[in-house]
Amino acid sequence: MPFTAYDSETCSIARTLALVGDRWSLLVLRDVASGVRRFDELAGHLGIARNVLSERLRRLTDAGLLERVAYRDEGVRARHEYRLHGPGRELVVILAAFLTWGDRHLAGPEGPPALLRHADCGAPVHLTLSCDEGHDLGPRPRLRLEPGPGSRPRP
Repeated sequence: MPFTAYDSETCSIARTLALVGDRWSLLVLRDVASGVRRFDELAGHLGIARNVLSERLRRLTDAGLLERVAYRDEGVRARHEYRLHGPGRELVVILAAFLTWGDRHLAGPEGPPALLRHADCGAPVHLTLSCDEGHDLGPRPRLRLEPGPGSRPRP
């Protein structure tokens, strides 16, 4: 059957977008991955309304992408910071892909606003797509999408 004959709601892309597909969720994940972990720092850096930030942090924490970790500065009540957790760490690859694509297609004449480098050696990071046989699929990969065990025909 053609791909269009299958229910698009079972698609993993659709399910992922339902969880992290809005601007603020991705930017919160970006900032937490970059070391901005405290509520006030996130609110200030993102310029996001506090109620919107609270909701995104709650949703991302409930989904297991972030974890809340208590901290206490001297003389101040205990608070929480946020860290990537479990599947949230895996989203770094997606954030890096967005950054790489944006640098290639949307950067101004000055060049990209940030450079992605390996923290251990400082070398630039390059994303590649490969198959289980180890073939590098290159910049214009030929892919085939097949129904998986969780697919279902459209109603």
